[in-house]
Formats: sequence, C-alpha cells, structure tokens
Amino acid sequence: MQTYIALFRGINVGGKNILAMKALITILENLGAKKVKTYIQSGNALFQRSETDIAEFKSKLISQIKLQHSFEPQIMMMSRETIEKAILENPFPEAETDPSSLHLGFLAAPPSHPQLAELNALKKDSERFHLSPSVFYLHAPEGIGRSKLAAKAEKLLGVAMTDRNWKTVCKIRDMEDEGLD
Repeated sequence: MQTYIALFRGINVGGKNILAMKALITILENLGAKKVKTYIQSGNALFQRSETDIAEFKSKLISQIKLQHSFEPQIMMMSRETIEKAILENPFPEAETDPSSLHLGFLAAPPSHPQLAELNALKKDSERFHLSPSVFYLHAPEGIGRSKLAAKAEKLLGVAMTDRNWKTVCKIRDMEDEGLD
C-alpha cells in the first residue's frame, strides 16, 4: 500500500465550499482509500491506496465532492515522500522555531516562467523566499496575512498553489507515524 496526501485548497473558508472532514473521510473510503486520517478543517487528508494511478483517483474524488457537495475543489495530491522531501529541503531551518512564519506553497506543476523579479520587488526586508520545482518556501516573520508577496505569489509563479505553515506540514508527515500503519 502506498501512502498519499491530499491537500485541499479553499475549503471551509469564509463559509464557502463547506466539506466536513467526516464527509471527506466517507468519500475517500467509498473510493477505496484505506486508513484515512484528516488534520484540521482546511482539508488535509492522509490515506493509503494499493492502486498507483493517483491522477484518476483525484479526478474521481473531485467528481464525488461535486456530486455530493456542489463544488469542485482544487486538490494537490502527493506521496508522503514528497512531503518528507519538502521538509528536508527547507532552505530556512532557523525559521522552524516560529512555525507560523514559515509557509510551504505546494505547486500543481513546476513554474515555467516565474516572475522572480516581481516577487523580489514585493518582498519586505524581513521576508525571504525560495522556489523549488514543487514548493514555494516563504518565511514571513511579520505574518502571512500582511504579506504582499504571499498575496501575489501564485499569480507571479503562474501555477496553482496551496499553502500550509510549517507546523501543519510536519503534522501531516507525522500522522503516518502516529498510527496509519
């Protein structure tokens, strides 16, 4: 069995795209996922599957959510190894002591023409970012909510992205160790 992670974008935010985690677990299990776990209401799910066609599974998952809840969520699907790699490659290890200031934006695809000069122009003096092919790392010690860089990163990267703070990313990784097997 392979362990996968589904990161949902924009669910249960501002009273829109409501999807209870119990309902999500049921949908995942009905599609054949095993040992499903979720973390916080923003849509983080960890599960196992024996089949390896994760793109087809993602498509079925989106279809079922649309059928049952009347919206189509954006979902970033990845292996546990992908999360582990993102953690190991963190370019700002000193920021780990303040996990709310360190964010990982998981990218739907490698950006083909990221506008790095524009990203740099938006960044505050206290902010730092690093772009890898699959993750946009952002250290924003003054807060992500006030960051112009955070607000415009996805548009300037030119690919869909879903963001999680350091604590959430580490918790998702650790969920398997806490009894998924």
